[in-house]
Amino acid sequence: MIHARNFSRMKDLVTIEAVSDADSLRAKQAADELGAKSCYDSYETAIRESGADAVIIATPTKYHCDIAVMAAKNGMHIFCEKPMAMTTSECEKMIAAAQRSRVILQVGFMRRFCEDFVRAKEIVDAGGIGQVVMIKSLTRGPSTPQEWMYDIQKSNGPLAEVNSHDIDTLRWFSGSEAESVYASGGNYRCIGAKEKYPDFYDTVLLNIRMKNGVIGCIEGAQGVGYGYDARLEILGTEGMIRVGELRKNSVAVYTATEGKKEEIAESWRNVFERAYLEEDKAFLTCVAHGSEPEPGGIDGMQAVAIVKAGNRSLSTGEVIRMEEEQHAGGKAFWA
Repeated sequence: MIHARNFSRMKDLVTIEAVSDADSLRAKQAADELGAKSCYDSYETAIRESGADAVIIATPTKYHCDIAVMAAKNGMHIFCEKPMAMTTSECEKMIAAAQRSRVILQVGFMRRFCEDFVRAKEIVDAGGIGQVVMIKSLTRGPSTPQEWMYDIQKSNGPLAEVNSHDIDTLRWFSGSEAESVYASGGNYRCIGAKEKYPDFYDTVLLNIRMKNGVIGCIEGAQGVGYGYDARLEILGTEGMIRVGELRKNSVAVYTATEGKKEEIAESWRNVFERAYLEEDKAFLTCVAHGSEPEPGGIDGMQAVAIVKAGNRSLSTGEVIRMEEEQHAGGKAFWA
């Protein structure tokens, strides 16, 4: 609905033709709010009958590939939320389908459109902190996962659901691809899920060595409770850049009884509200001009490859070399 509401405000550029949701009541409610011409409880029917030029995919990850491939075959441009798909093979199918039909395929890494992240990237590219040596990125979410997310086979776990953005950020700022990964984690807060989903982890630390020598450290956590926390630190040979903070705003209150008190960001919806709008505008620009989207399918697929390698490291306790992961079935493109 974040994307849908953004597009509904761009009436001079786009119209919302239809809404599809497996829950027909939710589909109807959304269509009424957005002023959509029709609503469906089947994405297949929506793709065949809506007459839309583009589709926004915001379903659970395991459905992304089928929807995107069908949309491409029907000549629809595709905006797909992260994670792009469950496997790199699915990502390849999506990319190939989009290329055959000559449609746009953009992946929802909205941090690339956040003003602060963009400014930090400009400084890095201009040599403002010298050569990048180390990148640390973290995302911690306040809420516990929905039950389907506990099943690693359906969600790929927090590395996918939470840390896909951090993985893309690491690739973006380092300008390189992963060489090897090592992950450790555990389930510390979602105790009720342990018996049915013993492989689930709500906290994870992922160490990555990039091919150009940059060292990366990614941290993820779900159910932290205290607020939404997304931060980035880039260490160079001549300086350091820090992006993001836990505070909702710059207001801090000091009292004799409570000491220092600050407002904390409650949700990613608040922190990246503007970034979502900018990435939606960028998608429309690509569709209108036939330009290559960034981030695109390759970016989405490389993030999935790292997620799969991280999950493999978690299960084996070993350092995973990305070439080995490719031979184990990852089948990713390597730049």
